[in-house]
Amino acid sequence: MTDQIAIIGFGNIAKAIITPLLDKKLINPENVYCVVNSEKSYQNINKHYKHSINIYKSSSKASKIIWDCPIKLLSVKPQHLKDIVEVENIKINNKLLVSILAGVSIDRLTQKFPDHKCVRVVTNIPITVGNGLTGIAWGGDLNQDQKEFTKKLFENTSRIYEFTEDYLDIFLALTSSGPAIIALIIEALSDGGLSGGLPKKLSEELVMEMILGTITLIKQNKLTTSELKNLVTSPGGTTISALRVLEKKSIRSALIESIVSASNRSKEFR
Repeated sequence: MTDQIAIIGFGNIAKAIITPLLDKKLINPENVYCVVNSEKSYQNINKHYKHSINIYKSSSKASKIIWDCPIKLLSVKPQHLKDIVEVENIKINNKLLVSILAGVSIDRLTQKFPDHKCVRVVTNIPITVGNGLTGIAWGGDLNQDQKEFTKKLFENTSRIYEFTEDYLDIFLALTSSGPAIIALIIEALSDGGLSGGLPKKLSEELVMEMILGTITLIKQNKLTTSELKNLVTSPGGTTISALRVLEKKSIRSALIESIVSASNRSKEFR
């Protein structure tokens, strides 16, 4: 795919992006240059990561070598962006920076890294099991090879959507914050099973299998959510009794507002 790539920050998401490429030999380990901030991360990757990549602590002089790479994957936390200082390299043209930082705009990235062409990417935690969702917004003046390379970074582990940047905050709220909301729903429903006398572990398993089965039913039969709801809701039955409670508690409104709030929070990082 490329001669050299630098990864700035090597957490779970960055590992999920790079590891399948290394596994499939699309990238050679000796051409991967990774910089991390903490001693703990540095030692953990050195000892336990299955590929022998080049790994540096950000405080070391040797870490400056990452700026010699034509492509960078930026995967630090947004609040740590201020600590990164671009080193200009006049020997390399058309340098590409792919950012997966939540909420950080292309405009801000371009100001921070004026020597690079910048791409803003939003992906989610299911990418770590090869079932992610990835949204991409392109900065200006990228050539087709750079766009194709960016998509290849993610296509092994996620479904890719290309957007204008104004869609990325709501995409992030739905797909990146959404898993935590789903986890909360699973936990709450399983606690309902627990209240009815089921063991906690069994209750959680039933809830997760029910959700997977429901999604499969909707997708395979091309049902709308309203059609599915009507399919299992009979007059005076148990389901309408459950739905009535949720409507009284304004669960629908709470879920809508949770997504709006996450989207607005993402915009604050711009």
